[in-house]
Amino acid sequence: MKQGATVTRVDDAYERLKDEILQNRMPPGFQAPEPEIALRLGMSRTPVREALIRLEASGLIELIPRRGARVLPVSPTDMREIYEILTALEPEAAAGLARSRPTAEMLAGLAEATDEMEAALERNDLEAWAVADDAYHRRLLALNENRRLSAIVGSLFDQAHRVRMITLRLRAPPTESTREHREILHHIQAGNVEVTRTVFRHHRERAARELLSILENYRLPGL
Repeated sequence: MKQGATVTRVDDAYERLKDEILQNRMPPGFQAPEPEIALRLGMSRTPVREALIRLEASGLIELIPRRGARVLPVSPTDMREIYEILTALEPEAAAGLARSRPTAEMLAGLAEATDEMEAALERNDLEAWAVADDAYHRRLLALNENRRLSAIVGSLFDQAHRVRMITLRLRAPPTESTREHREILHHIQAGNVEVTRTVFRHHRERAARELLSILENYRLPGL
């Protein structure tokens, strides 16, 4: 029982710290000693230490002996590599899902995320749009039931998401991206394997060009 409680505290510390990083409340370059981070969470140091080790393995922070943890920056080179991997893996995952001819019930989470993106765009709530966009990609990945793929791509989502949050208001409204999400969902529902793959690849390639242009042309804090 005690061990289970410890795991729960570690998971809680991990999720809370990851959220601080992904929402840029702990921005790239942020550094603090372990006791300060534990105080920030109102937790003891043991679960916080374990959570920091997990965050380092996810590529979000680095642990510096006697100096605590530092949130890692993400360079244009990092993002180019991340999007190259996402462009290679995600379209195949989506195509595989289309091939399986999932039911409407199975795709309900994707439909919900798409509806949320469209509603957020209408009210110009970019933060809500980004949350729904992240949910769409994670739910699609989960539907493949490939744990290794989910672990690999999920860690890349975490690294890419915080950069997207920083650049959110430096881009045009995500009208095209929202339309592409709806189109991808349509082709998955219809079982259009090759079209799903092609549209998803185009979606990732376009997003990569847009984001890399911003990173290469703006001096962003911590990046």
